[in-house]
Amino acid sequence: METTATESISLLNLFKMGGAFMWPLLAFSIATVSIAIERIIFIFFRCDLRVDDLKEQVQKMLGEDDFEGARKFLKRSRKKRMGARILFTLVDYPNLSEHRLEKNAETEAITCINKLESGFDFLSALGSLAPLTGFLGTVSGMIGAFKSIAEATEVNAQIVANGIYEALITTVFGLIIAIIAMIASSLLSHVVDRFASNIETSCSEIIAELTFYENQTDEAKTL
Repeated sequence: METTATESISLLNLFKMGGAFMWPLLAFSIATVSIAIERIIFIFFRCDLRVDDLKEQVQKMLGEDDFEGARKFLKRSRKKRMGARILFTLVDYPNLSEHRLEKNAETEAITCINKLESGFDFLSALGSLAPLTGFLGTVSGMIGAFKSIAEATEVNAQIVANGIYEALITTVFGLIIAIIAMIASSLLSHVVDRFASNIETSCSEIIAELTFYENQTDEAKTL
């Protein structure tokens, strides 16, 4: 009896009972977990999304008129830090107009953010497709259950219960996959949105300093 009870709740047993629609759900689950893990590793371990320390160091160097030092500092840092790539576009050509500086930073920021958000669309799609596939499996299972009832000479509660039990398995698996995909997508999107907000603020402050310095230089030349 114990062996039968253990087998009845095993994942393999549930998978078999779920029917053909468990195969696409299995593919969705593998894709969801793979994309989520890959994005977590890339965003949290391969990319350093801190911005404040970069901004403070660059502002300090600009305050000392050390434009070349700021440029070299960001050039060294941009291999591993997304923020450095964006700020580098400002100090690389500091004599550009405010509009051109903003445009350069915006273009690089879009490229970096798109790279960070790679895979988010797939997570959203999987979060929508998995429960729909689960519901489809449930409908298919219910059709089979009612067919069994129609063909049975004697209808009892066990026939109905077993059919519904098997039919609902795909819904459960579909919802679990959707929850995982939605949680991963929401958390990772929050991290990227916070980075975008921080880099936008940092760029605005540095552009203001560069513009102020450029105006002072123009005034000195005029005098």
